[in-house]
Amino acid sequence: MIKDKDRFISHINDEHQIFNMRRVLDKVEIVLARHSIENTDFLDPYERRLSKSILSRFDDISYSEDGGLLNAERKIISIFPDYLAFEKIRAPIVPLSINGSVEGLKHKDFLGSLMGLGITREKVGDILLHEEEVQIIVEDSISDYIMFNLKKVGNKSVNVNLISREELKEGKKDFKKKGVIIPSLRLDAVISKTFNLSRKDSLNLINSGKIKVNWEPINKPFLEINEGDLISVKGYGRFILSNVLGKTRKERIKANITIFK
Repeated sequence: MIKDKDRFISHINDEHQIFNMRRVLDKVEIVLARHSIENTDFLDPYERRLSKSILSRFDDISYSEDGGLLNAERKIISIFPDYLAFEKIRAPIVPLSINGSVEGLKHKDFLGSLMGLGITREKVGDILLHEEEVQIIVEDSISDYIMFNLKKVGNKSVNVNLISREELKEGKKDFKKKGVIIPSLRLDAVISKTFNLSRKDSLNLINSGKIKVNWEPINKPFLEINEGDLISVKGYGRFILSNVLGKTRKERIKANITIFK
């Protein structure tokens, strides 16, 4: 048994993530007791950062990450005894190809259809959009269920087939560039300018927990954004502060934003 689990999560304030990290600690306990391999569900980069901050404190275990592709956004962490060969550990994930009338459908359409089947987000990895197919990476425990039951995405008919990892390829990203002039790099100011919102509206979004910066929930409107930061705004989308170009004569900041559609 791990004594005083709270000391491993005392640096975390988010109640949802405290629950998630307790589950990670439960898996560590199983690995230490049974000398087995335990897997998390799919985790985003922030959740993996938290997980690794905990796992690195145990000398007798190792861990690896796997999302199907090297640059996958969502990955499973496999936890195992440190004497096992690292390169032989593979997470229990399955790549699937969705074919049919997929043109014009968006990421949210596919995710929504999976949720409509009762599948929770943590069972699904990356959703990779291509011209003639969409590839999804899921936990193997739900792959058959998806293949037999996913018949429509939106109002379009689809079919689902099993594919190999070798057939996976990076998805296309639909985005637009936008030049902005902002008073500062404060989070609320950047959100306001990116989505043409009032400062009050952007503050309301931040205070209601609808903002993530680099996948981490943020409720600080005064947080200064850096080049390369990824900001997610629930109901609006995601964008990156691509680069800061300098200042105007009135000391306002010129920057480029990449908005993902």
